[in-house]
Parts: sequence; structure tokens; C-alpha cells
Amino acid sequence: MDLTILFSPVNESIFQDISSPSSFFKNIRVFGEKMPDFRDANIAIFGVKEDRGTLANKGCEFGPDEVRKKLYNLKRGSGAYKIVDLGNLNPGIDLDETYVRISEVCRMLLEKNVLPLVIGGTQDLDYGQYTSYETLEKLVSFLNVDAMLDLEDKKEAGPSRQHVHKILLHEPNYLFSYTHLAYQTYLIDPLSVSILEKLYFEAFRIGQLRTNLQEIEPAIRNADLVSFDVTAIRSSDAPGNGNAQPFGLTGEEACQICWYAGLNEKLSSIGFYEYNPTFDDAHKKTASVVATMIWYFIEGYYHRKNESNFKSNDFIKYTVSMPVDPEMIQFYKSKFSEKWWMEVPYPNGKERYSRNSIVPCSYNDYQTAVKGEIPDRYISTLAKLI
Repeated sequence: MDLTILFSPVNESIFQDISSPSSFFKNIRVFGEKMPDFRDANIAIFGVKEDRGTLANKGCEFGPDEVRKKLYNLKRGSGAYKIVDLGNLNPGIDLDETYVRISEVCRMLLEKNVLPLVIGGTQDLDYGQYTSYETLEKLVSFLNVDAMLDLEDKKEAGPSRQHVHKILLHEPNYLFSYTHLAYQTYLIDPLSVSILEKLYFEAFRIGQLRTNLQEIEPAIRNADLVSFDVTAIRSSDAPGNGNAQPFGLTGEEACQICWYAGLNEKLSSIGFYEYNPTFDDAHKKTASVVATMIWYFIEGYYHRKNESNFKSNDFIKYTVSMPVDPEMIQFYKSKFSEKWWMEVPYPNGKERYSRNSIVPCSYNDYQTAVKGEIPDRYISTLAKLI
């Protein structure tokens, strides 16, 4: 497929004054006069100027270019940059067609082992991001960072408040795990959390995350795709959002999550949504925060350590005998990053679960097992495997 027909080039005014050879812009290939070849790239950035999915945040269609203005002026990070910017995806006649276009583009990139980095637009666009995995014949784990759960089932709520509900109900079902980070209790229906718990999915309050972000890191390391709603960041750090809240993540915490996501070798797509320049301050503070989050994600990506062969000498294997079923639990610790994983056996005949049977965990999970208790992470994973 010729991507040129689906995309509009990046406006020259965004980068025409950038001259520094060390700038981010000067170290990537951008769709200006010519569409760059994405087939040898590691990461492909593209914007989606679409906000028909929101009732309260009209104007976020202008977000992608404002983020570019900040991102392009940052200095390049480490690693051999192989990054392309495909420009802005042309919206469809209706929202459903936009979702299909996002899905098709992401699928093409994923099949070439290129990581799609989407800049929205409203968060319901992550439905297109998710459906791009449908033909890849693997179960995926979805990580959503948002102050709200977006599990509304009434049409009047608007697509951006229904997208999680839509993903959970999508057929065919290839969602292995769903994890929600940074929700704020006073903004959500308690029944929504109960629904997730019954499905053995995870949801972490902003307070849990802030108390010990390193304990949340295994949940981030387990994701195949990430959807990040700017609403999760407090309004003093990110005012550019029609749903901005006085409490939430700090800009630094948001960047830390993106750094962890970038390091995750399993993760193959990410989207940043709901930034609205019309609500931003004069200096476009929120655009700077989102641009920095993207920078940290890319920096994490180029610090990946290829920790996937648990039978290699790069790992220390620990076997913990248990007083109850299971008789033992296997743990793996990386000699390089000192990160931990835990093996949860999958039933015979369910080989499609094999890539999800060794799950990221923390040292605390290992200590729990040593005390003779089964870690919660083991129980929830086993429930999904059977």
C-alpha cells in the first residue's frame, strides 16, 4: 500500500527554523516533500488529527503538530536513531473509518517490526491501535494510563469515554490482559473496578502508583501496547486538556512510566492522546510535557537489553518450594538489569498462551513466595491461562 495517499506531510513551518544538527528533527526522516521509507525504521511516528470522539475536549485534533514543534527542538538521545515521521493520517469520512485507517497503518508497521507511535487526537483512537493486532495471531496485553476508566456503555457518553468498554467486548477476543494505571477513585464508578477484578484484570489508583512506582514497573513491562491519556497528568503540569484534573501524575512520573514502557522489549506500539492546544497555556506547557514523554519513551527503547532468553546464562534461576499447590514456583533474575520474572505454567493444549506464561514480577513477589504465600500476580495470571 502507498502510504502517501493516507497521509498529509508535516507542515514545513514546524521545522523550517530548526538548524541544530543535534536536534531531534535533524536525526529523523520526516514526510515533507517525500514519504520516507519506513521498512528499515525502528519507530514510526504519526499524528491523527481527529476529535469527533469527544464531547468535552474539542480541539485536540490540533495536538499532533503542537507536540511536534516541541519534540523536534529537543536534542537527540542515545542510540542509532532509525525513526520516521509519516505525517498526519487523513481522517476517515466517519470515526469508524478513522479507526480502520489507524488499524491498517499500525498493522503494516507491526508486520515490518516497526513500532507505531501515535499522537492523537482523542483516546478512542486506541481502538484502531488495538485492532491492528487482530491478524497477528497472538494474545496481547493492554496498558491504559488514564485518570478515568472509560467503561461507559451509553452512547451519550461519547466514544472517548467508551473505548475501553469497546475493546473488552471486541470479537474475536485476543486480549490476554488489561492493566489500568493512575485512575482517580472519585472520578469513577466503583462497579467499574469490580468488573475489571472479576475479569482478573488490574487497576492501580494514583496513590498506589505514587507510593511505589517500581512495584508497578512489572505491569508496564508486561504490556504489548500502551495508551496514554494526558488526563492522567495533573492540570498544573498539563493544563492542555478539556478534562484536566487538579490531581494526578506529575510530569516527571509520566516520563518515568514512558521510560519503563520504552525499555519493555515486549511492547510494540504506543499512543499519546487527548492533548488539546486550545486549553494549553501561552508557552504550550502541555505540548512540552508530551514531547518529553515521547523523548523518554524513545530513549528507553534504545536502552533495551534483549532480555528474553530465560535459558541463557544472563539469568539466575530460583526455584521456590511451596507448602501448597503449586509445589514450586520458578523465578528468573536478570544479571544485567536485576529485573525479575516468574513462570506460571500454562495447561496442555494451550500453546497460544506460551508467550504469556513467564510474566514480569518484582523482588517482593519472590519474597512473598519464599514466605510460603502465592503472589497475587501468580494467581491472576494463572486464572487467565486456564
